[in-house]
Amino acid sequence: MNEGLVVLVRSIIAFFSLLIFAKILGKQQISQLTFFDYALGITIGSIAATLTTDLSSRAWPHFVGLLTWCLLGYLMEYVTEKWRYAAKYIEGEPTIVIMNGKIMENALKKMKYTAADLMGLLRVKDVFDLSQVDFAIIEPNGQLSVLKKPEYEPLTPKDMSILKAPSGISTELIYDGILINENLKQLNKTEKWLMAQLKMHEIKDVSEVFIATLTPSGSLYIDKYDDHMLKATDIGDYKGPY
Repeated sequence: MNEGLVVLVRSIIAFFSLLIFAKILGKQQISQLTFFDYALGITIGSIAATLTTDLSSRAWPHFVGLLTWCLLGYLMEYVTEKWRYAAKYIEGEPTIVIMNGKIMENALKKMKYTAADLMGLLRVKDVFDLSQVDFAIIEPNGQLSVLKKPEYEPLTPKDMSILKAPSGISTELIYDGILINENLKQLNKTEKWLMAQLKMHEIKDVSEVFIATLTPSGSLYIDKYDDHMLKATDIGDYKGPY
């Protein structure tokens, strides 16, 4: 019973410590996960787990270790932000693996990548033909950036000299059957206007709507709970053992 209580208290301490330290370290730990960030995150998580369950030792040494690793991680982020030369060695640099349509074999070998690895990364970018690629760069976080040859780039309104008004970011007006009045006011719309729009879609009450959004350009999206779809399309290629 006492051990269970100790684990509970330690778990609470470790949980909120990680929460605070994650806020301090920022979203970069998630959005741009380099090898250093990956190792740092695993180590911090391991120390927090040991702090929670290792009852054979006192808690404060583990907490000191956790605090030290988080402070060092924050220090490295500060150094790489203020001193680009240090960031070159700590975070790494982008590496060109395809230049002018030609694969840079030495760059691939240096990064321990194979041709199969490169092809897989290209497919993730919807590129299935190497002849379409002009430049490809492996970023420090391992992601691939691709610049296609001009003849394979999709046309844009600018290419065709067409003026296109910005659509803006959609705002939720109804979420899970609940009307959000604050967002209606933000878009200078009234509940009466919204109900009129719902009526046009044969919706009598807000509770029938799963989600409804509106963009600044006036594009309204409405999704009902009951969409009268008999069966979702099966895109799997394995039907199971039957």
